[in-house]
Amino acid sequence: MNIRKVYGLFFSPTGNTETVVKTCTNQTGKELNVTIEYVDFTSPQQRNMEYSFSSDDFIIIGIPVYAGRIPNKLLPFIQTKLKGNKTLVMPVVTYGNRSFDNALKELSNELTAHGFYSIAALAVPCEHAFSSQIATNRPNKDDLKCLESFVEEVVMKLKTSKNLPASLSIPGDDIIDAYYTPLGIDGKPAKFLKAKPKTKVESCTSCGICANNCPMGAISFDNFIDVPGTCIKCQACVKKCPKHAKYFDDPAFLSHVEMLKRNYQRAAKNEIFVSDDSKIIFNK
Repeated sequence: MNIRKVYGLFFSPTGNTETVVKTCTNQTGKELNVTIEYVDFTSPQQRNMEYSFSSDDFIIIGIPVYAGRIPNKLLPFIQTKLKGNKTLVMPVVTYGNRSFDNALKELSNELTAHGFYSIAALAVPCEHAFSSQIATNRPNKDDLKCLESFVEEVVMKLKTSKNLPASLSIPGDDIIDAYYTPLGIDGKPAKFLKAKPKTKVESCTSCGICANNCPMGAISFDNFIDVPGTCIKCQACVKKCPKHAKYFDDPAFLSHVEMLKRNYQRAAKNEIFVSDDSKIIFNK
């Protein structure tokens, strides 16, 4: 197959998905000796643009898992703004050490419906956006080396295959219509859909970093304490505030975080899927 350019696309409010996608994209470009280009569609402005790709492009696209699926606020972008033309793609999801559930299959299915062909896929555990105590400092050096090694395998397929490889088998439900229900420390559903970040007024310097980095444009530029828009709990404002002025105090949200910290401390593995329908799990 003749690949002339590699694109790395990502939605990455806190940076981990960006790291994963760039690691894979850089290695792919290096192995194929072709130009690479990045599309960061984290900001609302970038998701208003359309992106079209040809049959001699190779796309690596990464999205974090939200409640076991693709974030519903991203679906319109994927369904209407990304156009493939028999374009080979490697879908990637990152998740906070619990499970990627149906997200990887959903992403692959959506891309297939819009002109892309998945030949490989990745599910990569990363430090949870809700707490640095879950999958701490991941992806780490070993994770990134694992991804680079896998990319070498994918590139070998690209170099040696004259035709499209076998269809890619990704685990997940045939009908994807439900989201994971967050649980509290008591094991009951934790309902925090309407939770929004609060601000320590005494710490806030009105620098605007929170508003500029909110992927939903939910924070007011006139008053950074005000959050009139939809909050997806991505934690970008919390993680990127230099004064640590943003925080969540919703009881149900905090209970869910404690549940995750209690039950998901094991070292989840990178899960890797290739087009011959075999699954390879690289240990940490």
